[in-house]
Amino acid sequence: MKRIVPLLLLTLSFSANAQVFDTLVWADEFNVDGPLDTAKWWHQTILPNNGQSWWNGEIQHYTNRDTNSYCDSGFMYLVARKETFTDQNVTKDYTSARLNSKFAFTYGRVEVRAQMPTGSGTWPAIWMLGQNIYEIGAWWNLQGYATTGWPACGEIDIMEHWGTNQNWIQSAMHTPSSFGNTQNKGGRLIPGVSNNMHTYALEWTPTKMVFSVDSIVHYTYEPATQDANTWPFDNPQYILMNIAIQSSIDTAFTESPMIVDYIRVYQSSTLSDEELEQGSIEVYPNPTEGLLNIRQPWNAAKVQLFDVTGTLVKEQTIEFGNSQIDMASLSNGTYTCRVLNTDKGIYSEQKVIKI
Repeated sequence: MKRIVPLLLLTLSFSANAQVFDTLVWADEFNVDGPLDTAKWWHQTILPNNGQSWWNGEIQHYTNRDTNSYCDSGFMYLVARKETFTDQNVTKDYTSARLNSKFAFTYGRVEVRAQMPTGSGTWPAIWMLGQNIYEIGAWWNLQGYATTGWPACGEIDIMEHWGTNQNWIQSAMHTPSSFGNTQNKGGRLIPGVSNNMHTYALEWTPTKMVFSVDSIVHYTYEPATQDANTWPFDNPQYILMNIAIQSSIDTAFTESPMIVDYIRVYQSSTLSDEELEQGSIEVYPNPTEGLLNIRQPWNAAKVQLFDVTGTLVKEQTIEFGNSQIDMASLSNGTYTCRVLNTDKGIYSEQKVIKI
């Protein structure tokens, strides 16, 4: 059994370094044998392309069956299989899984330690989409967040691997200014990606994306002009993992897994000297029966409330000084209250109790 890394509780005491992603805010260590944790993951299975297929000419069904995704001995196995399977009145010859995280966030560091599948025609990916994407069957779409199509929602490909190009690992960005066969990409050859574990990472700040494997950077996205066309990345994104099957799949392919040791998301628990000089942040009363008062020093800010599963349940833009957020419609319990500087991506968090 692997050692479990505990989640850290952020408080309102800060040091003086900004954008140091030092606090673990969400993770899955896959330490429970059997099905995936449904509090953290959603199996996306509905065929979006007129109810017939997935995009990019992919030929698989994604399923929620344990044969396509499960945990065993501290690892998650996401398995692509050759088998005849009928779903949604459509029969296909391959199955796999497509996972959506029930956690979305803005800025931070994502780390995934994983081993890739093998087989010409397999296409595994660890990636992210805007929480606001409109896509039938996606978790956040079902929760009522869908307002925007692709690529305006933004897509961040932390890691892609093609069995037709064994050992080549690529990261890419998809935005309205460049998408599909995007020009915004970079990668490198890494021997043994289908035989050994490697750590795939993204560092996402308000100005750039930095991609690495085993701490070696292979691509940085930092557009000179940041607008809706080049940078739709100041709003929450969620994590996806999947193995697609291309029409070029090797006829001898039977099955192969992407094996994931862990996935971890870190964010910053610190503010800079400049922010500290502006004043402190107060959140009160705590516990509260409904109204939560917030005093904060930023001109561009918002409050986000997350439940115990990490799901964003309420969000509100607030003004400099004193504001209120109404929690009356929320169930009694413990929530994480995040006060976010939307210009700089720094924030403070504390636990609040609704009674």
